[in-house]
This record gives sequence, structure tokens and C-alpha cells, in this order.
Amino acid sequence: MTVEKHDLLHEFPESRDAIHELKMNNSHFARLFDQYHDKDHEVHRIENGVENTSDDYLEVRKKERLKLKDELYKMIKDFEQA
Repeated sequence: MTVEKHDLLHEFPESRDAIHELKMNNSHFARLFDQYHDKDHEVHRIENGVENTSDDYLEVRKKERLKLKDELYKMIKDFEQA
């Protein structure tokens, strides 16, 4: 079973330009973006059976990914409304 990745460009395709602009000009956004990407990659590997962990570990990683996604989404929307 292949599980879909949740990278930001696929999650928010309508915000591609804003994401690019923020990555290039906002170091805080870029750092959170990288953390989100790393967390998403880890979750994806676990869900596809490449890595084995406990269910609790996976749930914590998913919650961390969701928290980062929420922060990034707010930054994207604030940028687009400015």
C-alpha cells in the first residue's frame, strides 16, 4: 500500500508562488518549511513500512507535522492577504 505524501506544494497548489517567495525571503518560514518536509518524509517512510516504529511514535510525528502545517498555512495566508 502506498500512502500519499503531504508536501506543502501538493497540499496548497494555489499558494505555490507565495510558498516560493516566503522560502526565499523569510528565514523563519524556510526553517519551518524544512522541518515540515523532514517530518513529512519520516511519516511517509513509516506509513509505507520502510521504517518500523511504535504506533505512539508515529502519532506523535503526525501531530508535530500537523502543528507545523498549521503554522505554515497561517504564514502563507497572511502573506497572500498583505
